Amino acid sequence: MIPFQYVKPSKPKAAIDTVAKDQTAMFIAGGTNLVDLMKRDVLNPEKLVDINKLPLRKIERENGTVRIGALALNGAVAEDKLVLEKHPLLSQALNAGASAQLRNMATVGGNMMQRVRCPYYYDTAMPCNKREPGTGCSAIEGYNRMHAIFGHSDKCIAVNPSDMNVALVALDAVVLVSGPKGDRKIPFGEFHRLPGDTPHIHTNLQQGELIMAVDVPENPYTKNVHYLKVRDRNSYAFALVSVAAALDLDGSNIKSARLAMGGVAHKPWRLQEAEQFLAGKPANEATFRQAAEVAMRGAKAFEHNQFKLKLGPNTIVQALKNAAGAV
Repeated sequence: MIPFQYVKPSKPKAAIDTVAKDQTAMFIAGGTNLVDLMKRDVLNPEKLVDINKLPLRKIERENGTVRIGALALNGAVAEDKLVLEKHPLLSQALNAGASAQLRNMATVGGNMMQRVRCPYYYDTAMPCNKREPGTGCSAIEGYNRMHAIFGHSDKCIAVNPSDMNVALVALDAVVLVSGPKGDRKIPFGEFHRLPGDTPHIHTNLQQGELIMAVDVPENPYTKNVHYLKVRDRNSYAFALVSVAAALDLDGSNIKSARLAMGGVAHKPWRLQEAEQFLAGKPANEATFRQAAEVAMRGAKAFEHNQFKLKLGPNTIVQALKNAAGAV
């Protein structure tokens, strides 16, 4: 273990100033991912800024949105009455993630910030552009069963591992951040990045910026929703493919839809063309299969994840059937 300093400020400004002034400093909350990365020598912060004393745990209704504090625990959010009432899709996605023990330690902000789980990123003996820019992407010619089929580049094909993120991008969430230059809001779909030529830049946060909360606007998707996660085992496993599906139904017709995928791209993958296709159509399997075809346009697999080209649309169809009640 490399020695590091540890501080625990009680006010957001003190935490922000500390990280803004020190490129080697990082925020830590639950630490369920960061501590692992430090143990594996993937990340070596020289200073940890513990933000657990900050007043960022509230879950409350405000101006037509549900505001979730960045330090709210995943388990608490999943079981919160307001979240269950207004955003059951988010609750389902959170409960699909990790294990009960981890959900009771991990925070909403930390979940958003977690790093990819590509084995080559974790193996410091292997080239990885995300860990060490310019060294190459071992996964492209290596074992890439868990990797991306959308949005990848020749520099990185890793995927965002979060279940929560898939629901939040589908629900048009907004991230509230505070930093040295003040406060700003980031639409959830713009928070994470595609790898492009800079896979080592994980999000659009600037140095010293701290996630304060996530706003999830109220919407009609309170009943016909489903989060479907396909994985190798039923607990404590990352998605091969996951789908967040939400329908606003008028009888048997779809007024509007929200659809996003996980396990397929470097960021949670919103399926807006498929959403537009679904609007005004009957809620039946034929419609869902056509929407899945639209959703999969542009998908490109690698040697070991060709199965995702079939698993992806099948998961979309089943998630939509489950959401519609036609299980």
